[in-house]
Amino acid sequence: MTDIATNTPVEATPAAHGVLLTDAAAEKVKNLLQQEGRDDLRLRVAVQPGGCSGLIYQLYFDERFLDGDQAVDFDGVEVIVDDMSVPYLDGATIDFKDTISEQGFTIDNPNAAGSCACGDSFH
Repeated sequence: MTDIATNTPVEATPAAHGVLLTDAAAEKVKNLLQQEGRDDLRLRVAVQPGGCSGLIYQLYFDERFLDGDQAVDFDGVEVIVDDMSVPYLDGATIDFKDTISEQGFTIDNPNAAGSCACGDSFH
């Protein structure tokens, strides 16, 4: 994966659950957790039914660890994915963009056959 703004490769580490977290995303998560004053939260990535294309991404902090969750540590940031979401997210990369045209977390998912115009849902 390449950072479009700088045309440089983005570092990512392979994960057991197949989801990758870039260094930029890991750093942003660390900053957010530090602002919250919490060190007991994990970054949960999930897929749920909904949206105009059939499935929506969920990305949020969670203190729980549920049966079937798969966890991978990315330089101090634990990313968890529930077992039902793993097949939909295998090979997906979570990045954080902070440019003039784009700001926020992005999910590049090779399993998505298509997405809606707003980019919030896929199938």
